Amino acid sequence: MASQSSEPGPGAPPPPRTAAHTWKGTALGALRGVGQVDFQASVWCSLVILVALWVAGWEIGLFATIGAVVSTLTARLLAVSHDSLTQGLMTYCGVLGGIAMVVYLGHHPSTYVMAVCAAVTCTLITAALGNLLRPFGLKAFTGPFCLVSLVMVLGAPSFERVWHGTPESAVTPATPKSPYVGWTDLWQGFFSNVSQIFFVETWYVGLIMLAGLFLAGWKVGLYAVLGSVVGILTAWALGAPAVLIGEGIYGYNAVLTSLAFGVVLLRPTGWNLAYTVLAAAATTALTASLSVLFESFDSHTFTWPFNIATWALLAAVPVLSRITLRADDS
Repeated sequence: MASQSSEPGPGAPPPPRTAAHTWKGTALGALRGVGQVDFQASVWCSLVILVALWVAGWEIGLFATIGAVVSTLTARLLAVSHDSLTQGLMTYCGVLGGIAMVVYLGHHPSTYVMAVCAAVTCTLITAALGNLLRPFGLKAFTGPFCLVSLVMVLGAPSFERVWHGTPESAVTPATPKSPYVGWTDLWQGFFSNVSQIFFVETWYVGLIMLAGLFLAGWKVGLYAVLGSVVGILTAWALGAPAVLIGEGIYGYNAVLTSLAFGVVLLRPTGWNLAYTVLAAAATTALTASLSVLFESFDSHTFTWPFNIATWALLAAVPVLSRITLRADDS
C-alpha cells in the first residue's frame, strides 16, 4: 500500500503494453498484493504471508488467492499504470475482501461469486477513492475493502441465494469482562495482533507473518512489533477484556497504523517515532468505540479504526512542524 503512481486523465489513451502488462508482471502484482496489505511489496514477504494464510486453513488461503488473482486481472483488463499493477497496489483490498466473504458468509458456492464481485469492486473503489483523496494528501489505505465488505456483508441477509446463516467462526461468544491479563493472553495476543489483520486469530499464523515482515526489512519487523506492543499496553491500560487482547482484537489495527506511519509515511526521527506510538495507541482506543457502533447494526469493525485514525492524524501533519513526511509524501 505504498504511494500510488499518477493515473492517466479522463479520455487519455491506455498506456502501452510494457513488461508490466505481461503475465509475469500480472502474477507478480497478484503476489505482491498479499504483502501490500502490510505495506510491503517484497515478493518473499508476500509469499510467506500467503503461506501463513494457507496454514490458517485452506478456505482462508483459497479465498485470499481468489481475491488477489481477480483484483489483479481486473486491474490488467482496465489497463492501470505500470506501478499500480506490478506493485500490487490495486490488489491488496481484493485479498482482504475475498477473505471477508468466506469468514462472514461461510463456504458455499454463492460465496465464490461474492468473493469475485468483492475483488472486482475493491479494484474499482481503490481507483476511485485514491483519486478523491489525492488532493487532500491522503491515501486510500484499506478504505475500499472496508466499504465493499461493509455493504456486501450487511446486504447479504436480504438474499436467500447468498445468505446461509452466520458461520460459527464469525460468531463472537460471550466475552468474559475480566481485565486481568495473564501471560498466555500477552504472548498469544502479541502474535495474533499480526494475523488478525487477515481475520485469523491463531498465534502461530501471526508468528509466520511476522517472520515474513522481518524478511522485508528489520525496520518493518520492528514497527510491526512496536504496533503490537502498543496495542496490547493500551488495551490493558484501558481495562479491555483479557480474552479479546489475547485474540488480537484490540491490536491488529495498531500494527497496521504503526507500519503505515513508521515505514511508509514518516521520516525516521524521534518526533515521528513518538507520533507513530501515539497513532497506534489512538487506533487501539478507537477500536472499542467503533466495535460498539458497528455491533449496533450487526456489522463488523474490519480495519475502520486504522483508516479513520490514520486519515485524521495524517491530515494534521501539515500543521505540525515537528512531524515530517517522507520526500515522496510531502
